[in-house]
Amino acid sequence: MNILGIETSCDETAAAVVRDGRQILSSVVASQDDLHGRFGGIVPELASRRHVATILEVIELALQRAELTLDQIDGIAVTKGPGLIGSLLVGLSVAKAIGFSRKIPFIGVHHIEGHLEAALLSANGPPPYPFVGLVATGGHTSLYFAPQRGMYHLLGQTRDDAAGEAFDKVAKLCGLGYPGGPAIENVAVNGISEAISFPRAMLPRTYDFSFSGLKTAVALWVREHGVPSGQTLSDLAASFQEAVFDVLIAKLFEAAETKETPDVVVCGGVARNERFRTRLKEEIQKRDQKLWIAPLALCTDNAVMIAAAGTSRLSRGESDALSLNAQATMPIALG
Repeated sequence: MNILGIETSCDETAAAVVRDGRQILSSVVASQDDLHGRFGGIVPELASRRHVATILEVIELALQRAELTLDQIDGIAVTKGPGLIGSLLVGLSVAKAIGFSRKIPFIGVHHIEGHLEAALLSANGPPPYPFVGLVATGGHTSLYFAPQRGMYHLLGQTRDDAAGEAFDKVAKLCGLGYPGGPAIENVAVNGISEAISFPRAMLPRTYDFSFSGLKTAVALWVREHGVPSGQTLSDLAASFQEAVFDVLIAKLFEAAETKETPDVVVCGGVARNERFRTRLKEEIQKRDQKLWIAPLALCTDNAVMIAAAGTSRLSRGESDALSLNAQATMPIALG
């Protein structure tokens, strides 16, 4: 079953073709970093306009790389939310148009379910159920309990900034530009993570997260000491990201212990950070559990994860009507 995936929830225009939910025939992602970099963050109107300008070319390229035509596509999976409403509407409108004109069934996919599905595409095969999954991106930081495929129970989420958003804001404070995650990681490599004592908001008796206090602590440090450079910048970056990772790891494994799950899943753009991946692997070695991390290429927004998430429903004959609308915020479906 060949599924065309389309993802435009934020600032990446992505299309992919996935066969039978696991075989990746193609994956194309058009980044907008060059467009938003000078603003230090995403400008929603500019993002949606860039999607309009590039989406057809991206889809055509994905089909070419898969060596398929639309006549050989069995279904279309497209992100329906959450995300920037203008961006979502571009992808959803194109999916509807293709589906209607070619008589191809299409289905809307929850963006977060897509990220969780990305971890299931690990080279080691999908993790068994149940598992606890951590989604850490620029817009979302959430913990889910997954008793079975397509069923996700929210355990906790950020009360303010997402982890990736905190990286972007701290990078801006330090003059490192956008996107902040790779910039912070690059300068943190030679830093000392214990050099600066930043707070960890553990929020006892809850699986929620909060990173606004950490961001404020960095801002106050910069106000007092000035914008860092050289070794001081490396130390600040290393100390900051270590504070983020301490909280993410503590919450993830606390939830896994409470739910008594032998497997934990980590996905999202923050999972591209090599220090974070190392910390996770070190932690899992202390426990009688297994760790599943999304492949590096599938951590950030992509259409492979959307196609994979939509495959099982499309294979059962499910589809959405043309009346399906995009939603900027929405809870994840429970199956």
